[in-house]
Amino acid sequence: MLTRVAEGVLVHESEFVQSNAVVVQGGTGVLLVDPGVQDHEMGCLANDLAQSGQTVVAGFSTHPDWDHLLWHAEFGAPPRHGTARCADAVGKLLSDPDAKARIIEHLEPTGIAEKVPMDLFGLITALPVGTARIPWDGPRVRIIEHRAHAPGHAALVVEERGVLVAGDMLSDVLVPMLDADADDPIEDYLAALRLLEDSAGDVDVVVPGHGSVGGAGQVRERIDRDRAYVLALREGRVPEDPRVGPSAKPGWEWVSDVHEGQARRLLS
Repeated sequence: MLTRVAEGVLVHESEFVQSNAVVVQGGTGVLLVDPGVQDHEMGCLANDLAQSGQTVVAGFSTHPDWDHLLWHAEFGAPPRHGTARCADAVGKLLSDPDAKARIIEHLEPTGIAEKVPMDLFGLITALPVGTARIPWDGPRVRIIEHRAHAPGHAALVVEERGVLVAGDMLSDVLVPMLDADADDPIEDYLAALRLLEDSAGDVDVVVPGHGSVGGAGQVRERIDRDRAYVLALREGRVPEDPRVGPSAKPGWEWVSDVHEGQARRLLS
């Protein structure tokens, strides 16, 4: 089901780790960002769009994690964009003929492996380096590229609607997940938060890749919470964070394991 979060901006939430697909309505169709995870959910989203007379005219993947690279045939074949670094990372992934099989194998314990469509996985086109906005005929959508979490990660600001699409940042259920392969994952994350903070005054709604949509006032609150977590990691402290430990949301206790793993890697 599509939920309106601002004028012309709607969100479809997946059952799988509260993954959020974002629909931005434009002049001749919609921009679809990180379209979802399970086949039946994406089919439902495509049906909802068709029933409202809307077609997908552009897609965007915020970063090269598998769950942000999926697509459904019923969305059609519009250009699917990503930053140049994102597309490069996807290209390297797909150069391995066993990559899709390994993703499915990784998903077996979750019970959704057979529900994840891989036929159109990762078919994104790189935007030219330095591209500032999504090329389409709808509202201006500014690209904020950074190095936190994954190569070529980008947040989007739907400028005329006051919406920040944050990708895998600013979640109320997931702690910041660092790019373990980066040279300086801590500073990369802090730098990305500064970039998002620069745009915080322009937005009233934040849509994380996973978790609940945040309203007015929550953008800065989430930035501050993520920064406090990352600084605690850097300083070797136990973070006072409601997303880990006894205060974690029921069903999300595994996030504490993610935190412990990150803390061990930084100490090694």
